[in-house]
Amino acid sequence: MKHMPPLIRISFGAVILLAFCAVFAGVLAPYPTDELDLLNRFAPPVFIGGSADHLLGTDSLGRDLLSMVLRGIQVSLTVAVIGTIGGAILGTTLGLLSAWFEGWVEAVIGIMIDFQATIPNLILALALLTILPQANLLVFILVMTVYGWERYARLARALCLQAKGQAYVQAQQVLGASAARIVLRTILPNFMAVIVVNMSINFPSTILLETTLSFLGIGIQPPDTSLGVLIGQGREQLYNAPWTVLVPGAVILVATIAISLIGDWARDRIEME
Repeated sequence: MKHMPPLIRISFGAVILLAFCAVFAGVLAPYPTDELDLLNRFAPPVFIGGSADHLLGTDSLGRDLLSMVLRGIQVSLTVAVIGTIGGAILGTTLGLLSAWFEGWVEAVIGIMIDFQATIPNLILALALLTILPQANLLVFILVMTVYGWERYARLARALCLQAKGQAYVQAQQVLGASAARIVLRTILPNFMAVIVVNMSINFPSTILLETTLSFLGIGIQPPDTSLGVLIGQGREQLYNAPWTVLVPGAVILVATIAISLIGDWARDRIEME
């Protein structure tokens, strides 16, 4: 923390604030997200002359925008965090298996990695959401898990192959240690920090994919909401009620920039060590 640049400190503060809002969204929200006030539609935020009853204004149904944004942060971050972690676990596992076991295991996993890498992520997500049942939160998290796993697989495979040639790994093999013990207790801990840094770098793109799918109407479905859903619902009122788009858009912008800066800074620190 002592040598951390000011911009990175601000980024950490923004991420902590967003995480706090996601965890305590139900407590912080001044109104239920399903409470309608049709007589108070498109009320402006307090900073442009609106009432303090609705600090960020209201949407087309008179719902409190602050409450909706808090719920959107909760859903979007939950999907992105679990999806990123799931993708990292899936990709790292397959990458380690590919590096340790040769023959058909390596060939099959290699084909899977190449196949995933050749398909645009948006097209793959659209295909999965079409094949899978109605897009509830669990299904959407599964789609986010499949997104980007091949990056972790390639990285884990390369690092594991490098470690297999080291003397300390070969010594454990001679002593009769099992493959699982060598991989999980010796090889994986040595590059776990690299995997975590790559998760922070890939996390913003996961948020943007969730936002894009929800904006297109094939992601999170009403009555639930996310930041992408809020932007999609507010785009038709962009001229007469721009806050319905700008507020959730600003949250996405802050989240992606802050996490990207932290990921780049952490990667540079690891490369310097």
